[in-house]
Amino acid sequence: MANFASLEHLKLNRMKIEKTSATSPMGEITLYTLTNASGASVTLSSLGAGTVSVIVPDRYGVLTDVAIGYRNPADYIADGPCAGKIPGRFANRIAKGHFTLDGKEYNLAINNGPNALHGGPTGFMNRIWNSTADAASGTVTFSLHSEDGEEGYPGNLDVTATYCWTEDNTLTLKLSADTDAPTVINLTNHAYWNLEGHDSGNIFNHELQLNCSKWLPTDDTLIPTGEIAPVQGTPMDFTTAKKIGKDISEKFPALEYGKGFDNCWVADNCSKNEPALIATLSSEPSGRVLEVLTTQPAVQVYTGNWLAGSPDNKAGRPYNDYDGVAIECQNCPDAPNKPQFPSPVLRPGEKYSETIVFSFKTK
Repeated sequence: MANFASLEHLKLNRMKIEKTSATSPMGEITLYTLTNASGASVTLSSLGAGTVSVIVPDRYGVLTDVAIGYRNPADYIADGPCAGKIPGRFANRIAKGHFTLDGKEYNLAINNGPNALHGGPTGFMNRIWNSTADAASGTVTFSLHSEDGEEGYPGNLDVTATYCWTEDNTLTLKLSADTDAPTVINLTNHAYWNLEGHDSGNIFNHELQLNCSKWLPTDDTLIPTGEIAPVQGTPMDFTTAKKIGKDISEKFPALEYGKGFDNCWVADNCSKNEPALIATLSSEPSGRVLEVLTTQPAVQVYTGNWLAGSPDNKAGRPYNDYDGVAIECQNCPDAPNKPQFPSPVLRPGEKYSETIVFSFKTK
């Protein structure tokens, strides 16, 4: 990518880690590119602890960047799509920016209609994280301290995000955090995928399968009603692989509220001990397949319904709506206000620990 300086190389067997930097109004952004022996690579940024590019082969071995992203590193600052970054302290929406914890009320910034989204305007996705590369393990670790009261959230919170890129084109993200006071937390990676290439057009012909037989209906501001509903007989049924575009224009409240899919599904199989397969995305023309595994209890699927107007892409061209799909493994939206959902509360002495795996294959 352009505008980088301070080049250095680290080696792990045949894995190469290239460290670069870029200037921005927020300060220096550090980027790491991990390239395996086959030439497949991932680039990570300290701005939002995010994925900037993921370059993987198609069925013929042709390498292409399949992650939505921008031309300049600074363009990721306060971008609407939150492309590739880690939102927080609470990813997704909290109704009316309000919740009660241990009898005390907390009010957050309202930044998405009447609701709080992704931790607020200065959430984790818009912070420059500290970072280190470990040549012994081929990993990059980002860390961030969030002060008590930041964006209205209680407790001092220390967060780490560790990425590992392997020879078999698997990107693993391990998220951890601890706090000195009771708080709520929900972290994910907000990458958008287009398995034909990041600038190849819409993802309507991609096939998606979710290991989720239930989903969360919402009101017209995309806040869950609290119902956990079966997907059977609705456009929300991805239990068998189907093209994303097949039902996206159906006259169905959830699809009309969000101008496409922007909804949360509940995992059929969830274990804190071992990541389980929750989603499979595939592209027949390229032969690329993305398997997503996680320890998280749910997944938000967002079909890039509002990508138009984001910064120019890495080829210098504008993105259009539906040019990528985000598969965000996380807790349920508005969980602080919905006791029937898995608890998002983290207390002193406890460790928040979640894993997300993006495994790229070909068929």
